[in-house]
Amino acid sequence: MLFGVNERDRRYFDVVRIDVTTGASRLVFENPGFSGLLMDDTLSVRLAVRVRPDGSAEVVDLSRSDGSTLLLDIPDEDVFTTSVWRFSRDGRSLFLQNSCGRDRAALMERNLETGETRLLAEDPEADIVGAWWDARTSRPLAAVALANRQRWHVIDPTVREDFDFLSGRIGDTELNIVSQDLAMEQLVILATRSDAAGEYLLYNRKARDLRLLFKTRSDLDPVPLRPMRSVAIDARDGLTLPSYLTLPHEDFRNGPLVMVIHGGPYARDVWGYNGMHQWLADRGYGVLSVNFRGSTGFGKAFIGAANQQWGGRMQDDLTDAAAWVVAQGYADPTRIAFFGASYGGYAALVAATQTPETFACIIDIFGPSNLVTLMQAIPPYWQTWFAVFRRRLANPDTEEGRAWLMERSPITQVERIVRPLLIIQGMNDVRVKPQESEQIVNVLRQRLIPVTYATFADEGHGFVREENRLAFSAVMEAFLARHLDGSAEPVGDAFNGSTIKFETGRELIPGLPE
Repeated sequence: MLFGVNERDRRYFDVVRIDVTTGASRLVFENPGFSGLLMDDTLSVRLAVRVRPDGSAEVVDLSRSDGSTLLLDIPDEDVFTTSVWRFSRDGRSLFLQNSCGRDRAALMERNLETGETRLLAEDPEADIVGAWWDARTSRPLAAVALANRQRWHVIDPTVREDFDFLSGRIGDTELNIVSQDLAMEQLVILATRSDAAGEYLLYNRKARDLRLLFKTRSDLDPVPLRPMRSVAIDARDGLTLPSYLTLPHEDFRNGPLVMVIHGGPYARDVWGYNGMHQWLADRGYGVLSVNFRGSTGFGKAFIGAANQQWGGRMQDDLTDAAAWVVAQGYADPTRIAFFGASYGGYAALVAATQTPETFACIIDIFGPSNLVTLMQAIPPYWQTWFAVFRRRLANPDTEEGRAWLMERSPITQVERIVRPLLIIQGMNDVRVKPQESEQIVNVLRQRLIPVTYATFADEGHGFVREENRLAFSAVMEAFLARHLDGSAEPVGDAFNGSTIKFETGRELIPGLPE
């Protein structure tokens, strides 16, 4: 059974059964407007999730003979941290991530016959975000949380020795259980490191034997990679920001540094191998990624602290992080670059306008410049979550809401930009449409403020083609070398096969081929 796209409006997923022999398909469940569906082990659709217009959500039971019945009412503050995960094999229990009535999401079991709910696993610092499931019963054996680093919490005592054995063998790694046999005797485990390629391992539980299957990137074996450090940064209001720092060498002090800020903003950075960190460290830069308020995984209060704070305290967190790397002696305050994509691109533009002297240069990849036009252009597949964004930012349908959104839009403060700016846009982007980059570039050009603007005709919200990724990397590397005095390879043939087009400001980056 597979999920298929509803051809009527391209917004919801239906469920179809496909015969793998003939390829014939049959509609099993026609989705009337649910944002999520959950099937049991018989592949019957039993639960559905609907986001309400006020940003709250409901989980309804579709298996009741008397029609859809409300099973779970999720307040708007809990929609990012509460979700139904799976049924037990016997269908009597539902396992869910739940933050209702608490801050950090826990793994809970709900008895579907009695309605009783009990706590299975929780973490004092982070949400429970995953579990290891028994293949025979579909019950959780252990649950995992991602604070600064991964933490496993044993639920079934019979697996405690497995974790003791594995932790003693794999060292400073984080493990994910990828697959297992039905007898629960053989496990395939992915062990990840920050300074080496991930390794797929075969673990024999009875023999306590662990052997390497293969590496995710054997080409990284001869490459000198740098460890990622987990650090905690205190924001000005006392909120602790879990962050990650990579240095090009152990005695790196007072050098150039690049802040790499994640998108979402309701997402997060994690510890582990990070190609961007390794590339920039190889070029001589310190690299810092910050889980600012609004990042997920640290409880709903951490997310809620970002409500109405786009361009406000969310941005203060990043400014405070820049001050922290300077205070710790890692970064030269005159050589810090700000790089971000999507929401991170918005934050880059805010940094250029709100704190114009703080960063030496700014790189924005498909970042919104105007929050009003961003929300007016929400694509159809985002409409389900539009109520959530409207609550956590402002309502663009009201005069007051539009005024707030414009106040927090970088395009209203373009005249404050004084640092070099590189803007990148995919012309097929439907999340952050090209107008977001084009309108701020047009204002910059009208005001004679230098900007380099490059587009990719065949890319959307992120890079897919390797040729385009290489071309962008060459431009970014040359831009950083120009303004942070770091090292860069010659561009050479890095543009071959790419659709990169410089709309303006190509001459501002030395070394780019004609």
